[in-house]
Amino acid sequence: MNQVKARVLDRIDLMILDVLQKDGRISNVELAKQVNLSASPCLERVRRLESEGYIERYAAVLSAPKLKYGMSAFIQVTLDRTTADVFNKFREQVVKIKEVAECHMVAGGFDYLLKLRFEDMEAYREILGVIVELPAVSQTHTYVVMENVKQDLGLPIF
Repeated sequence: MNQVKARVLDRIDLMILDVLQKDGRISNVELAKQVNLSASPCLERVRRLESEGYIERYAAVLSAPKLKYGMSAFIQVTLDRTTADVFNKFREQVVKIKEVAECHMVAGGFDYLLKLRFEDMEAYREILGVIVELPAVSQTHTYVVMENVKQDLGLPIF
């Protein structure tokens, strides 16, 4: 198998990534100032970082409570059997549930960890009803979030 060796990022590339993940709407001129480049070479670097896959996408951080998704919970999901076919069927169905913000296959005492976002306990109950009917689900355990102590603020570049 022929693998392309990843280019080593220099300090300026890392600074660009750090600034952009904190403020994806920053102008190229302001970004260039912050990383000590002129605008044209800065833009070239950003485009290269995008084309090489270091920057996957740009996004806005929305207010979950204002959009009626102010509650969240984590659900451990255990499947009744762990075969490739069952994993694939589960994956195909769980990605269709809009309230599932994240789904991780994990090693350990259960198979998947889901992060849900929802408005209230009534909405949670409805979503749970859908999740327990997913292919091969044998058991779930829910942990409702009482307080967000630390949110994902991006990758720790520096």
